[in-house]
Amino acid sequence: MKIVDKLTRRLFKRKPVVDPREAPLRGLSPYLAAVGWFDSVETGRPVDAERQPLPWYTYASLSFLGERINRDMRIFEYGSGNSTLWWSQRVTSVVACEHDKPWFDEIGTQLPGNVDYRYCELEYGGEYSRLISSFAAEFDCVVIDGRDRVNCARHSLGALKSDGVIVWDNSDRACYQEGFDFLRDNGFRRIDFWGLGPINAYPWCTSIFYRDGNCLGL
Repeated sequence: MKIVDKLTRRLFKRKPVVDPREAPLRGLSPYLAAVGWFDSVETGRPVDAERQPLPWYTYASLSFLGERINRDMRIFEYGSGNSTLWWSQRVTSVVACEHDKPWFDEIGTQLPGNVDYRYCELEYGGEYSRLISSFAAEFDCVVIDGRDRVNCARHSLGALKSDGVIVWDNSDRACYQEGFDFLRDNGFRRIDFWGLGPINAYPWCTSIFYRDGNCLGL
């Protein structure tokens, strides 16, 4: 299933936008201001209109997730940053895996006590993607938004609860097709949320992979 909002349809009909001050975005200013897009461009960080942290997913997916997640959930996240802060404010606990040491050191000083933040050196097919394998049926949601994403998906299923879902950002990229096929072959369906998101002046896709009886009610 694909969800494409009206804003995205309008942008697809235009040439790619590079400068947010250019005419194609001026008519969208009320919407962009309301979601905090201008603030995200100014700060260079994914934030909302109050400059509070947001995941760097599409706004359509954020709207959907924000209405469906709850305080009892446990999250595993490949990749970290403002998304980790956002999740930590809304769920019981977050385990976040990061491969970039300077970024890990910077973000680690900002995280609350319900985040288990782990640094793991990146080796494709190595310990980074396998870190989640030490958990068994523990997470309501696994977020794949870091590196080595196909291998991360392959190692995530055992860590998901029976009603768990996977959030996969940048799912418009063909290089991840092997991972999408793996999830499909394991009984997952997919819903795509196309549109703008923080910082970027072009639309992309964030997808949720789910099975019957999932925790998001899909």
